[in-house]
Amino acid sequence: MRIEICGLEKSYGEEHVLKDLNLTLSSGNFYCLMAPSGTGKTTLLRILMGLETPDRGTIASFGISSPRIAAVFQEDRLLEGYTALQNLKFVTGKRYSQKELTNFILTLLPEDSLEKPVYEFSGGMRRRVAILRSILAPSDMVLMDEPFTGLDHETKLSAIGMIRSQCSGKLLIAATHAGEDAGLLGAQVVHL
Repeated sequence: MRIEICGLEKSYGEEHVLKDLNLTLSSGNFYCLMAPSGTGKTTLLRILMGLETPDRGTIASFGISSPRIAAVFQEDRLLEGYTALQNLKFVTGKRYSQKELTNFILTLLPEDSLEKPVYEFSGGMRRRVAILRSILAPSDMVLMDEPFTGLDHETKLSAIGMIRSQCSGKLLIAATHAGEDAGLLGAQVVHL
């Protein structure tokens, strides 16, 4: 799959957040969007997800006409009253066994979290569930908006290892402020 972005523009009132953006993104590659706050990273991800409309320009998908998209939003957007396992089952269906999902969870979360609803989790724990949900969901493209917010360095490295293995062959785009994230992900840097 290849995504071609041509002449993309988006403004909010007088504030131009994307101006004449031209970009080609391909499956099997990871990309990190790098830019200061308020300069269009989240907006571009929302446009790619179909949640916002650009003022000008086009986005064309080649190879897959309607790519399946999984996402980590700035907010975790979890099913609050459900466990991490239930949150994952909701998006994965029967793709993984309960044992496989439990093993994925235990890679990033402590065992005592298995029976708790996610509303009892810390912000960092909730973030880990959001990351797991996005990388395990059936998708062609994974979009992540500041995915490592609230994670300590060791947990971040574990999450990145899972992202790299589970998203191999997919198109992954992560918006981040941290320059080291691109290197750790093995991603190409895209400056907006």
